[in-house]
Order: sequence, then structure tokens, then C-alpha cells
Amino acid sequence: MSEEFKSPFQVQQPPVQQGGGDVVKGDLSTILVGLGTMLDGTLTPLSKIVAQTLDSLTVVAKQILDGLNTSINDNNKGR
Repeated sequence: MSEEFKSPFQVQQPPVQQGGGDVVKGDLSTILVGLGTMLDGTLTPLSKIVAQTLDSLTVVAKQILDGLNTSINDNNKGR
């Protein structure tokens, strides 16, 4: 029962190597892939919300313009 729980975002320490260039590349690519995945997961729902908001605003703007058009036409008929 002394099993260690690890977070999926916990980075394992790479083995120490001479030169170390490949270790840094591997870690950097892992971080970039993780960051890209997080951004994709965050931006996809946000883009859907923005699209729905713009659709709603378009409907409201059309209703406002239709109301203004009706009011102007009613005022012109009374003259």
C-alpha cells in the first residue's frame, strides 16, 4: 500500500549523460507537446463559445435593424 501516486504532469528526471544535448531536446519537445495539447484543449471550447456569441449578436443586430426600419417606415407613413 505504499505505492507512490504520480501526477500526469510530473516530469521524470532524465539520466545524467555526458554532453547532455539530447536530454535537453527530449525534455523540451515533451514540454512543447504538452503545452500544445493544453492549448488545444483550452482554445477549442473557447472558439466554439466565441462563434456562438457572434451568431447571437448577429441575430440581435438584425432584430434591432428590423425594428428601426419598421419605426422609420411608420413615421414616414404618418407624414
